[in-house]
Amino acid sequence: MTTLPTPLTELIGVRHPVVQTGMGWVAGPRLVSATAEAGGLGILASATMSHDELAAAIAETKRRTDRPFGVNLRADAEDAARRVELLIREGVRVASFALAPRRELIAELKAAGVVVVPSVGAARHAEKVAAWGADAVIVQGGEGGGHTGGVATTVLLPSVVDAVDIPVVAAGGFFDGRGLAAALAYGAAGVAMGTRFLLTRESTVPDAVKRAYLERGLGDTVVTRKVDGLPHRVLRTELVDGLERSGRVGGLLRAVRNAARFRRLTGLSWRSMVREGLAMRGERSWAQVVMAANTPMLLRAGLVDGDTRAGVLASGQVVGLLDDLPSVAEVVESTVDQAAAILTRLAALPTP
Repeated sequence: MTTLPTPLTELIGVRHPVVQTGMGWVAGPRLVSATAEAGGLGILASATMSHDELAAAIAETKRRTDRPFGVNLRADAEDAARRVELLIREGVRVASFALAPRRELIAELKAAGVVVVPSVGAARHAEKVAAWGADAVIVQGGEGGGHTGGVATTVLLPSVVDAVDIPVVAAGGFFDGRGLAAALAYGAAGVAMGTRFLLTRESTVPDAVKRAYLERGLGDTVVTRKVDGLPHRVLRTELVDGLERSGRVGGLLRAVRNAARFRRLTGLSWRSMVREGLAMRGERSWAQVVMAANTPMLLRAGLVDGDTRAGVLASGQVVGLLDDLPSVAEVVESTVDQAAAILTRLAALPTP
């Protein structure tokens, strides 16, 4: 079997420099364990789980595989410290963060031997977490699905690679070995893929929703702020078009209703949700904080319940290049084989 050893594979102990991202409602034990068994790094998405659900998901993943995997955490969650303790106690290999983790969380995880890999959107963010002790970073360009920035991966990636001395994982726009070869050429240590892993046989997304993704072209995603007040790349749907046309009052009322539904689903108290809102506010307006309640429930409606009319479907632009539903193993192996063949061919080119 072809392998491409990089600083990322050496750091984590996986065979291949391919990461399956922690997509909410998608990256559960079945997908994560399949990625681990294929030699990549699978990451559980915990933001849409209660603490007890996360504990059960970790246990199930460990039953399915004895290979390294990770858990994505929300650094601003009220129980973030408790979740960190859970990861340490269960021997989870990697902790990733959607937002920059607090310095003390990094220190606690590293002291326990857990590899810390935050996601960043700018070189200055990478420099900050590297100074705090992060072991690697994932950097996502504007092509990616979910929350994203406006800078393309081809520009953002080299800026981060030049800024830090830790392994950098490239995300946003990757789906095959050509992307992996390009990322390695830029100086990255691997790639992370979301949409490609969502559209696999092991993904628990309903088949009808997968078909809806496969029918889309390169122009069929849009970056909207009407989901939760932050830039969010999703598939164009009637619902998204309606959200784009909706006024502020209607959006806030819908968000409050979804907050109540999410509270019942996760068991969080209103007090906890208010605390988390205060913690996440930062430079957001209060309207944006309230709108953030939209995200979990709108994503759940599409990605779990299969209701494409009532749900939001996060997606990277690469959806327009995908037309199949391979197994996770086929994705990982073909990506590495193709990248290795490209790098071998390039190495054989005549030099002056």
